[in-house]
Amino acid sequence: MLMLDTLAVAWSGSSAPGAPEAHALLVDEGGRADSTVWSFGGKLPATSATFVNSIAGAALDYDGVDCVHGAVVALPAALSLAERERTSGKDFLAAYVIGSDLCSRFGGAITGEHKGWYTTSIYGAFGAAATAAKLLGLDATATCNALGLCLSQAAGTQQSNIEQALSKRLQPAFAARAGVFSALLAQKGISAPREAIEGRFGMFALYQEGEPYRIIENLGQRFEHENTAIKKYPCCACTHASVEAALGLVREYDLKPEDVTAIEVRHSPFMHRLVGSPFNPGENPQVSAQFSAQYTVACALLRRQMTVADIQEGAIFDPAIRLIADRIRVVVEDGWTSNRAPASVTMTTRQHGTISRTTEKFPWSPEDPPTDAALQEKLAACFSEGVNPLTAERRARLVDRVNDIESVQDMSEFFEGVI
Repeated sequence: MLMLDTLAVAWSGSSAPGAPEAHALLVDEGGRADSTVWSFGGKLPATSATFVNSIAGAALDYDGVDCVHGAVVALPAALSLAERERTSGKDFLAAYVIGSDLCSRFGGAITGEHKGWYTTSIYGAFGAAATAAKLLGLDATATCNALGLCLSQAAGTQQSNIEQALSKRLQPAFAARAGVFSALLAQKGISAPREAIEGRFGMFALYQEGEPYRIIENLGQRFEHENTAIKKYPCCACTHASVEAALGLVREYDLKPEDVTAIEVRHSPFMHRLVGSPFNPGENPQVSAQFSAQYTVACALLRRQMTVADIQEGAIFDPAIRLIADRIRVVVEDGWTSNRAPASVTMTTRQHGTISRTTEKFPWSPEDPPTDAALQEKLAACFSEGVNPLTAERRARLVDRVNDIESVQDMSEFFEGVI
């Protein structure tokens, strides 16, 4: 499910700002034709293909999320290296699970106040390196070196989110590429610190306070990436609970924009940091829309949805949406500590008085996953968009190949007949 979801959102995200530009740059640089570039077609060196595919997967903020966005890091790395090394589907799947699980384990080991690092990019490289090390058949020493090399490349900040810059959607790609590159360097015998994670100047000492030994607790027995949530809406996870609450009110009371005179959104300080600023399309309208509680809730009232169509420029600059967004008041609940839920929406209406709804859980969380019909609807919509929309026949071929991944003998043939 995660594999299909990540491929689908990357297909749709291939035409989003940032992805075509990065693809053009790396095509111009050239190199060995090792790994397929999703949606765009053609092949690039494994590190380059990993980078572009990860950008496309992250661009719409529609990819799966746990404490990190592990799928959009581990899957591009795994598919690129599996294709380059012509591994079996079983070996690919093992490597993908290892990388996804480690991404979640790193993120889950955080303690203390969140300092503003972008956890996907500082931890994702380690998951991608583990994925690549598995596919390259590295021994314990080389694998340790691959992880150690990631420490020298780990970087990423929520400043990109706050300023709503396109670099936000590049940060998982930096991590994915760094992981693959680190494993390739380790394969050549490049050494690195052995205590990159728990050392005096290792990852947790320098970046974000945490408990590094939680990373290996029940490793291989409990798989933390199973806590990944498929995203219901193409926007920052911090907006989902308020969108869900707003849509619930709109549908329950059959509200029209003219029925509502005031709207208030309440969420946690962490959520407010990322999505609570006044809506301003700025230089990057799509990113601004995705990271705005005001814009996404306004979409719920005006259009009764929050879809990929709602983060296109025509929708973002619709004067009707701005009129609603500018009237939405956002309140910080200091006692709420969660990153994604709860969130509450209160609307003052002409016919129903003051009405409120609170979303207690993140929509489509593992405890309340999407129905098969809802997931299929998302997949079909996403695969039908981007720079190279898939026909129903090609989409069915890709879905069948994913569902039958363990029988694939040579992953270099995985995308044949699809792109």
